[in-house]
Amino acid sequence: MQRTDYHTHTPLCLHAEGEPEQFVARALELGMLTYGIADHAPMPPEMEPYDNWRMRCADAPAYREWIARARAAADSRLHILTGLECDWLPGIESWVRHLRHEFGCDYLIGSVHYLRRGESVDDSVYANRTITDSTERDWQLYWQAVTDMINSGLFDIVGHIDLVKIWGRVPQGDLSRYYTPALDALERSGTAVEINTAGWHKHCAEQYPACGLLRELLDRRIPIVINSDAHSPAHLSRGWRQAIDLLQELTGHALQQREIPAAHNPHTILHAYGSL
Repeated sequence: MQRTDYHTHTPLCLHAEGEPEQFVARALELGMLTYGIADHAPMPPEMEPYDNWRMRCADAPAYREWIARARAAADSRLHILTGLECDWLPGIESWVRHLRHEFGCDYLIGSVHYLRRGESVDDSVYANRTITDSTERDWQLYWQAVTDMINSGLFDIVGHIDLVKIWGRVPQGDLSRYYTPALDALERSGTAVEINTAGWHKHCAEQYPACGLLRELLDRRIPIVINSDAHSPAHLSRGWRQAIDLLQELTGHALQQREIPAAHNPHTILHAYGSL
């Protein structure tokens, strides 16, 4: 099975490092098949500055140049795709459509970070307290947003699907009461879900999604891609082998690596995993 990584960042997001040539060199060293660049997308101009960890609208030319440099460095040895990681917010649909066209994206990752403006679930200010009045309410709002995002039909991959657990706060009982509507939406849409290996290096010390949720995704034959969420060349494709082993363990038999077309660009092929 060949490595792919569709969730990687550039210094334009203000919290990553590395030059395109360094990312390409690392990808080639690892024998990767595809290197997808999907930095944090700008918010609409009227909302800027939204936060301090994403591209600005004015960075679009620099982003195109960054990807062009990566492609020049790769020559024909590595397939490089243009993507964006877009935040889901109420009313954001037309802006996401604009971004896809403006950046000529091969694919889009949809992610939920915010429950309310300025209140990102992975902000360290919430390491020791909830955003709302309870963990249960945070989870309700988060998973409703994830479900709405999937139902929008705008995205090819769901990013770090259970990010809400990042600080280790998980409600009691069967968690499927929160995420079953999202699973149903995934089945209807055919949207892929990433194993985001960065979770192993966060406070929760667990990949996104958690094993119970990942097992349900596999049972429903929802396409799974393996992404590192790399913010430096050293982290590119980090944990890929561990993720393969985890999938193998959960399925109990051999994996299939299959090609699936991106939902909005049938000429873009994503490499996903599932049961034979």
